[in-house]
Amino acid sequence: MVVLGHIDHGKTTLLNAIRQIEFTGKKPGGVITQDIRAFQIEVAEALPHLPPSSAPPRSVKAGKKITFIDTPGHEAFSAMRSRGAKVADIALLVIDSCEGVKEQTKEAILDIKKVGIPLLIALNKIDKPEANPEKVKRELRVEGILVEEFGGKVPTVKTSAKTGEGINELLELILLIAEIEKLVAIVSKPAKGIIIESFLDSKRGPTATLILTEGILNSGEIIGTSSTLGKVKHLEDSQGKKIEKVEPSQPVTLIGFEKVPKVGETFQVFSDLESAQKHLQLEKKIESQVLEIQPGKIVLNLILKADVLGSLEAIEKVLGELPQDKVILRILASQVGEINENDVELAKSGKAIILGFRVKMSPIAKILSQRERIKIMNFEVIYDLVETVRNLIEKIGEPAIIRRDLGKIKVLKDFWFEKNRQIVGGRIIEGEIKKGTLIEIQRSGEVIARGKMVNLQKNKKDIERAIKGEEVGILYEGDKKIEVGDTLIIYQEERKK
Repeated sequence: MVVLGHIDHGKTTLLNAIRQIEFTGKKPGGVITQDIRAFQIEVAEALPHLPPSSAPPRSVKAGKKITFIDTPGHEAFSAMRSRGAKVADIALLVIDSCEGVKEQTKEAILDIKKVGIPLLIALNKIDKPEANPEKVKRELRVEGILVEEFGGKVPTVKTSAKTGEGINELLELILLIAEIEKLVAIVSKPAKGIIIESFLDSKRGPTATLILTEGILNSGEIIGTSSTLGKVKHLEDSQGKKIEKVEPSQPVTLIGFEKVPKVGETFQVFSDLESAQKHLQLEKKIESQVLEIQPGKIVLNLILKADVLGSLEAIEKVLGELPQDKVILRILASQVGEINENDVELAKSGKAIILGFRVKMSPIAKILSQRERIKIMNFEVIYDLVETVRNLIEKIGEPAIIRRDLGKIKVLKDFWFEKNRQIVGGRIIEGEIKKGTLIEIQRSGEVIARGKMVNLQKNKKDIERAIKGEEVGILYEGDKKIEVGDTLIIYQEERKK
């Protein structure tokens, strides 16, 4: 269940009420939500701290679990909202009954329509005298959302995070929609899921928040995405409690990736590290499967194979409607039938990816594709195929971050430290260094943290750069304290296509 809506329409406070956190009228920390947070609740027979809803009671089944993904409402985070919608089975659109439909509400509606998941609307802040839910319903009709009262299929619930009104009914409707849509996860399949947030923790290393879509993920297993791999070292549930295994739809924090994975990437479990490395190498080969055709334009070559001609025509039509302002799609071949060795040979010579829809692969083609490292993806649902191509376009079109090491400093003195800032002195032992660059701290041969150089001095005077052999002082900013004896790697990051 992904929760979307305009800034300050009460998403976080409503979720706090669902989690039975005391309503204060303020968000935790007094700030807007600026990342994607996920948590899971287990619905009990009743929620005694909440007043009964005015709607006819239904039976809330005990033991049923609901996972909520709380996404930002501020317009600067529309990309995050879109990522949240892609991982969810149901969308909850929260609208302030006093303010009505706003710009980010409209953007959220577009995200939901694009993904095509069931929609439930919470008409929030109903406790306020100026609340006008009927006006909101009329505004929704203008946006193409027809609620049940107007003869449509979209249910609405009047809610209040302050009084608790409508929350029981909201939970009941979520479970009812899940039953109607037959939303079940397959635990017998190998574990896979989606990265919904990631960052580098200065103490624990690459850290990711993920949601499992099928299978069971256990501590100690080998996992990989299209950009990194690793071994599951530590798992935490949404309450910060250490756990040993993850079940489908359960949000979890995972530590163990070699690098920080990208948000929105899918991950899967591998039998061993070698299999994960082969998968990673194959994914990286995508970068070599595009050709530069003119400044600012690149082309992605595709070979399509489908079960019937109707499927093939539908896929070509939908792919043709994808935005191609940065990456152009070029279909080298489009045929009905199984994926064979001729397709693999064409993919090799044309630097293409093979997309199959409800087709089999010949044994020879499978062997040949593995030997030549040709990317082949097979799908059962057209939407999944199109979304995969859309993600490839976005990935290829994004500028790559290129790191360039400039020099090294051996730390000789620690002059001053306060909060996250520090002044240290050292000798440049390699290359040159520049003011305003990035710093990687190495201790006993291991990277322990990263930060940035705010200022550079020599003989107590500000300078722009220094070279090997010179002794300098630097003003460092970062989470980890530098110690005498540490080696500082000075580097820059450049965005490059």
